Amino acid sequence: MRRFLAFLLLLLSAMLPASARAETGYDLWLRYQPVEPEWRERYGAATTHVTAPSLSPTIDAALDELRRGLEGMIGYAPVRRHTVMRDGAIVLGTAKSPHIAPLGLPLAQLGPEGYLIRSATIEGKRVTVIAANRDIGVLYGVFRFLKLMQTRQPIDNLDLADAPRLKVRVLNHWDNLDRHVERGYAGQSIWDWQKLPDYKDPRYTDYARANASIGINGTVLTNVNANADVLRPEWLQKVKALADVFRPYGIKVYLTARFSAPIEIGGLKTADPLDPKVAAWWKAKTDEIYRVIPDFGGFLVKANSEGQPGPADYKRSHAEGANMFADALAPHGGVLMWRAFVYAAENPDDRHKQAYTEFQPLDGKFRDNVLVQVKNGAIDFQPREPFHPLFGAMPRTPLMMEFQITKEYLGFATHLAYLGTMWEEALQADTFRPRKGWTVARVLATPVEAGAATGMAGVANIGSDFNWSGSQFDQANWYAFGRFAWDPDAKAEPIARDWAAMTWGNDPAVTGPIVAMMMGSREAVVDYMTPLGLAHLMATGHHYGPGPWIADLARPEWNPVYYHKADARGIGFDRTAKGTDAVGQYAPEVAAQFGDPKRVPEKFLLWFHHLPWDYRTRSGRNLWDELVVRYDRGVDAVRAMQASWDGLKGKVDDARWAEVRDFLAIQRQEAKWWRDASIAYFQSVSKRPLPAGHAAPPHDLDWYKAIRTPYAPGSGK
Repeated sequence: MRRFLAFLLLLLSAMLPASARAETGYDLWLRYQPVEPEWRERYGAATTHVTAPSLSPTIDAALDELRRGLEGMIGYAPVRRHTVMRDGAIVLGTAKSPHIAPLGLPLAQLGPEGYLIRSATIEGKRVTVIAANRDIGVLYGVFRFLKLMQTRQPIDNLDLADAPRLKVRVLNHWDNLDRHVERGYAGQSIWDWQKLPDYKDPRYTDYARANASIGINGTVLTNVNANADVLRPEWLQKVKALADVFRPYGIKVYLTARFSAPIEIGGLKTADPLDPKVAAWWKAKTDEIYRVIPDFGGFLVKANSEGQPGPADYKRSHAEGANMFADALAPHGGVLMWRAFVYAAENPDDRHKQAYTEFQPLDGKFRDNVLVQVKNGAIDFQPREPFHPLFGAMPRTPLMMEFQITKEYLGFATHLAYLGTMWEEALQADTFRPRKGWTVARVLATPVEAGAATGMAGVANIGSDFNWSGSQFDQANWYAFGRFAWDPDAKAEPIARDWAAMTWGNDPAVTGPIVAMMMGSREAVVDYMTPLGLAHLMATGHHYGPGPWIADLARPEWNPVYYHKADARGIGFDRTAKGTDAVGQYAPEVAAQFGDPKRVPEKFLLWFHHLPWDYRTRSGRNLWDELVVRYDRGVDAVRAMQASWDGLKGKVDDARWAEVRDFLAIQRQEAKWWRDASIAYFQSVSKRPLPAGHAAPPHDLDWYKAIRTPYAPGSGK
């Protein structure tokens, strides 16, 4: 009777139009909406009950997720620990579990976090086995099993095995202790430090669930522009409270370490990494942290970059600074992530070259538990950059990728920009080091020696907004990051399809247009902001809106004119051998391609070349006309996304549909602003007429220059 009533309720829910079921986005991709009747019958027969080993917090979490998922999708939750085997059982366990061990499953090759999902026969009963070497692998397997149901895949004849290719898969929260989020566009920090450790917001558990569902196994709680206070004993108790919530979900906590902490909170007069007193202070502090949080992950350090203190203050190298931390962490199995994002005002060299110049000579000089964290490109999370030349250039040093999930340079939360395509482009770039075929993904996933660390970090886009990320579509970037961190050779389009199905429903009439919008969205942003390899044209400080004319900031590399170098003769940054020779930092095969305007991919044309306005592009148009065409193409793409979304009215819930509609309207207005302001400025320099069929900006250049947005969100202020 109970199942019958549950079925009736589920059927009534499924019959309601999508617009009648109010949603907020809080559930992310874990919505677990009712399946269609034909799928309910199939799934119900294969999920009659659960057999699990003796409970642990992680197995408890797996059982709870099964309950949520099955109750939401098929209307009842047969999650009970039975010892008698029945047809349709879901059997959870590790290699040593009594029902798993006799099966002789090939688990050893899956490592500590991998899992296997297999249809099998136990005691004459047809069952589904979700098995792993450790409990966390079982939890990952449960999420994969539920994803199959969410995306309407058969579950009655399964044989799946999967394991992460990278060991350290972390979110970097740029969250300050006052709850301000630097480059955050989704409200305040979700860490309510004032209420911790006594109150643990249930949202922390949902955060952990979401991360575990995509394989993220670490979180850096604090801003890279670090505050030493978080290392004080009273704050460590707050960190411990979060670690306790995250632990069942396989998530370790990490902290940013302010290099000058021995001075600021330790009473020392120096932070010189080669001073024995400084090393002893960090060792004692690290030991203290591990006494409070035994599975603490380690530290992330930003040093000698954008005013942050570091080893160069004492004429020490990055390796000497990093190794001091690594030595303190090593006895506990901790990892030190050292950012390679460095540039200096006193360094006149091309900013593109500075990280390579500082770090490449240190190859092989870092401790084994150091991961050098390298951005995907050499400048700063631009809408498009060529891959960073350090990838492949430090074969004796573990490098980890740093992507930015929060869209600092891509329109914040209101511009639809699916970053999966950006990340796939970077990961699939061929470094030609040591030879052809060594993509960035392969460099990341290949340990420099057996057992060495590998990893990927993503600058989080998560905040206190009810929908977590400031917009419905920005959730896709959090999801995609987890998928790429698990497998750097993943592909953006299948990830988008999975996310769309789990987030918006399985109707192809809905998911088809949504996936098409996502796959073209980032290219649209590139076109209306930084076409043909232009970069860093955003306004000052907050990076909101266009500012290609800005030339009065204190440091040359803060000014957009530094990057485009437009003059009456042409536009672009000459990084060939005749210019700054940034191409020389790449392998010879890559340098030869990037250094030749006829061979360089046109998407990077002006990144590497300063070319005359009448340069003939591959379309046959001159460079000036091609720029204008690209700007208009970007605006037109947003208009097309609006039309696609309008066609989905009534096919998705009203609240989320309306939010996306309004955000697309903002995006179109701002894309037009970008297009008009950029053309007005570059036309003032080039003195060229607009190509036929392309409208002039509605205002003069001074009008655009006069626009001020001092309170745009997400700045460091």
